[in-house]
Amino acid sequence: MSVSGSKISKKRTLRPKRSLGHSEPKSVEHPLEGSSRVVLDTSAYAHLRVNHEGVIHRIARADVVFLPTIVMGELEAGFLLGTRTVENRMVLKEFLQEPFVSILPVTQDVALRYSEIFVSLRKAGTPIPINDVWIAAITVDAGAHLLTFDRDFEHIHGLSRTIFKI
Repeated sequence: MSVSGSKISKKRTLRPKRSLGHSEPKSVEHPLEGSSRVVLDTSAYAHLRVNHEGVIHRIARADVVFLPTIVMGELEAGFLLGTRTVENRMVLKEFLQEPFVSILPVTQDVALRYSEIFVSLRKAGTPIPINDVWIAAITVDAGAHLLTFDRDFEHIHGLSRTIFKI
């Protein structure tokens, strides 16, 4: 698989290279060990595009990589605001054609999880961006592990996640 020059082998675990200034995960609520299903948020996809070693390593260890429809919308908006819309769309299309990559939709069950997470955050006085609530709900519903650089996800209890340092 190639995403902007990234090579991800699904048959082997990538060996870590010398440190390129990328840090190990800042926060792991539930360890990724044994997790074969990962979800990328927009920040993780963007870092994959620039060959972030930690993101590449975790994707290489996963059996399935999910991209929520909410992330698709955020990416498309970013593509339209940028200067390389056609190139970005082609790279995303190539990524989505990988046999281990799937899109996760919003379903009725996801909507129920969204409402539970939203109310819990509101009651705790820790509201986060609405799209992040949707991404968390999709991830929990899929029984997957979220890869992100966004610390807002620290406020969501029960969400299996890795938050990388920028």
